[in-house]
Amino acid sequence: MLFAPLLWYLLLTLLGWLTFPLAFRLLPGLADRGYALSRTLGLLLWGYLFWLLASLGLLYNTPGGVWLALAALTALSLPLGWPQRERMRAWLREHRRMVWMTELLFALAFVFMTVVRAANPEILGTEKPMELAFINAIMHSPAFPPHDPWLAGYAISYYYFGYVLVAMLAQATSTAAPVAFNLGLSAVFALGMTGAYGVAYTLLSPKSGRAAHPLPPLLAPAFVFLLGNAEALLEALHMRALFWRADGSSAFWAWLDIKDLTSPPQTLAWSPQRFWWWWRASRVLQDYSLGGSPKEIIDEFPAFSYVLGDLHPHVLAMPFALLAVGLALNLFRGGARRVSGAPALARWRLNAPAFALASVALGGMAFLNTWDFPIYVGLFAAAYVLRQARFGGWRRRRLGEFVTLGATLGASGALLYLPFYLGFSSQAGGLIPNWVYPTRGAHLWVMFGTLFAPLFLWLSWQVFRWRPSLRRGLAWSAALMGAGLLFALLLGNALALLPQTSALFLGGMEAASIQQAQRAFFVRRLAQPGGWLTLLALLIPLIALLADGVPVRRSRRGDMLFPALLALFGALLVLAPEFVFLRDQFGWRMNTIFKFYYQAWLLFSLAAACGIVVTLQRASPPMRSLAAAGLLLTLGAGMLYPLWAFRTKTAGFRPQRWTLDGGAYLEAQSPDDVAAIRWLEAAPPGVVAEAVGGSYSAFARVATYSGHPAVLGWPGHESQWRGGANEMGTREVDMRQLYETAAWSKAQAILKRYNVRYVFVGSLEQQAYRLDEGKFRRNLDLVFEQGQTRVYRVP
Repeated sequence: MLFAPLLWYLLLTLLGWLTFPLAFRLLPGLADRGYALSRTLGLLLWGYLFWLLASLGLLYNTPGGVWLALAALTALSLPLGWPQRERMRAWLREHRRMVWMTELLFALAFVFMTVVRAANPEILGTEKPMELAFINAIMHSPAFPPHDPWLAGYAISYYYFGYVLVAMLAQATSTAAPVAFNLGLSAVFALGMTGAYGVAYTLLSPKSGRAAHPLPPLLAPAFVFLLGNAEALLEALHMRALFWRADGSSAFWAWLDIKDLTSPPQTLAWSPQRFWWWWRASRVLQDYSLGGSPKEIIDEFPAFSYVLGDLHPHVLAMPFALLAVGLALNLFRGGARRVSGAPALARWRLNAPAFALASVALGGMAFLNTWDFPIYVGLFAAAYVLRQARFGGWRRRRLGEFVTLGATLGASGALLYLPFYLGFSSQAGGLIPNWVYPTRGAHLWVMFGTLFAPLFLWLSWQVFRWRPSLRRGLAWSAALMGAGLLFALLLGNALALLPQTSALFLGGMEAASIQQAQRAFFVRRLAQPGGWLTLLALLIPLIALLADGVPVRRSRRGDMLFPALLALFGALLVLAPEFVFLRDQFGWRMNTIFKFYYQAWLLFSLAAACGIVVTLQRASPPMRSLAAAGLLLTLGAGMLYPLWAFRTKTAGFRPQRWTLDGGAYLEAQSPDDVAAIRWLEAAPPGVVAEAVGGSYSAFARVATYSGHPAVLGWPGHESQWRGGANEMGTREVDMRQLYETAAWSKAQAILKRYNVRYVFVGSLEQQAYRLDEGKFRRNLDLVFEQGQTRVYRVP
């Protein structure tokens, strides 16, 4: 079990050192010269070269092709490093404490998550089978785009770049896909921890170039990846039966209205006892339609994601989101400015290599997790505008700079990943106004309170220190909220006039009429003001500081500008779903909250960690004492979740068996089926017929583990990925008929229609269908049989 993790660790470390010369050259604005981000940057560039060359038919999707792409990256990076080898050596000596801290953090994070996964490796439940299916399909596809594992005859229609990266590491180290799944989680966790550390190291470093102390920046990765929301603290209060009356009622818990906490505890305990109690932390927000029916809202955060163990795109993208933040920070600190004699984009005073790197990195965000693409393109453009304003003040042309740079960067990033877009379809269908779902202040504080506490302490100190115009901050904040409300109101009225969209718009609110919804638009927001008042209190000082903090050249006052920009973007991401949400198959703002809040957590965490450290270092003694108390409160409330949740999920780190093989459980349950799947893994490629069933189930296990495409996997997920069921057609019905019909002519027609090569008959097929196997025995070749499991091959 130790060999594969060691290979992954060594390969990622080698990748970081191979890429560091490139980072050293292109990221001079970062205090660590991109050292902490070099592994992530190397993985991105390696993956991009491999994917692009394989998509163009210049490389095969084989281990040899993977290593050739790494050789190409090495040929790009090392020539840049050789002429500056003495400067790099001197820099490494001067910053050796930071280098050792980065290496130690990466090793400890990788080992910790590997131990967590080895104690809880099962690729079972939630969306883990889907993620493994993608990895296996990519590893078994001879060329790109890879085949869709759950819809034979089609390519993957999803943002699958993260799975390419995991499959690439698996092929380079000869790691089986079920093991690579778990090591992929270890890798992105460790890469993300070091990325957050590197960003914080720069934010906390003096501009003089002197090496900063390596310990304070550790608070940033702890805030981003380990800190939980306040739900675990509520669990602690609830399981001790606090605020409950003798008759089993509670005004407090009824008012709070978080599912599973509205009923009194069955027994008193010192740690949560409820099954999957840790799940509730990702569902603390609660919406209600006009009819009073609850609407589930997803509000994940990173610590929950790693407890859950899903290798989903929002998790895979996190190290690269931190890379994007690092690129924006490098730009803000002057690391991308035009250099005399170097090629440049004169319009924005950027050097061409920096723009090219940003195009690859930010364009890759769309391929990793499409929702993140506009967020980090916007952050990069805003960092440029903030730098320009810092030295030249706010001018009307700043808006034009933001729009043109963002649009050009977005277009160049899309062009670099054009092969992905050519085969991509989505369920997203425009904007829907949010008329009836204001976020309650109590729920918002449960979700972000552990980050709000240090953020508000830091902002209070900044306001007291620099005395910005809060009146200006209030005016702009009120104007921003008013514009959002007006836009939502006008958009809703416009949609209600269109026959094709009115039913969707009103149906999402369960409104009988547009008048009923209009009344709710104002009444609900006035009845539940806590959410928007909290956001207003956050926006006012942030906008005031950013507006009054420029022009600032050499003053320490400028140190707060970039953390304030991060916090502002986080606040805007939380604010946006108060007005609009993206139309999808769910019909309400569940997915929009999920995607936006996740990135808001990352940005809030970086700003809060750096802000509270600066407050502790520079504030007067009374404020330092208050900041220290706030930090202790934050850590006390926020660290309850990871301490309890990781222990619960891993059975106290005392599992029955330590393994990284995520499919080992399936072998214990269905050894005959697993033996047949392993036979298929080594067989020539071909479409597999297997039982079809609902999402989040055991169905589609043959395609998931063998790498061969199934006629159909989880229909619900295919519908989400493709924005409808057109491509699926009658496949689900056809699979039932294939297994149940006694007429060979009907079965043969289905086999030909989907070009089926293998028919799988295992325990699930025998349970799901009224199986008539005689036609297969008479007309197909029996190529595998063990116990009650058989595989037939179409001649």
